[in-house]
Amino acid sequence: MTAKLVKQRGRFSETVVDGEVVLLNLDDGTFFSLTGTAAAIWALIDGERNRDTMLAELAASYEAEIETIAPQLDAFVTQLQVAGFVTLG
Repeated sequence: MTAKLVKQRGRFSETVVDGEVVLLNLDDGTFFSLTGTAAAIWALIDGERNRDTMLAELAASYEAEIETIAPQLDAFVTQLQVAGFVTLG
């Protein structure tokens, strides 16, 4: 995937508390709590990285095989897309 992931800044409010990223969906008021690898992935979504770049960085950071983490990254990004937090740019 060459498209870059972009945060939809107008759709959420973001706060970091003790390493936990808390997202408030401004459309429906639901909260999302991101810790550990979810918070690390969220930090990588900067509008400059695409899926492949993120996979390479995560694999290096966590000393994991890309084939192992790819389905998990894809599932998490899909959740973020459904919630309206990110889109492909």
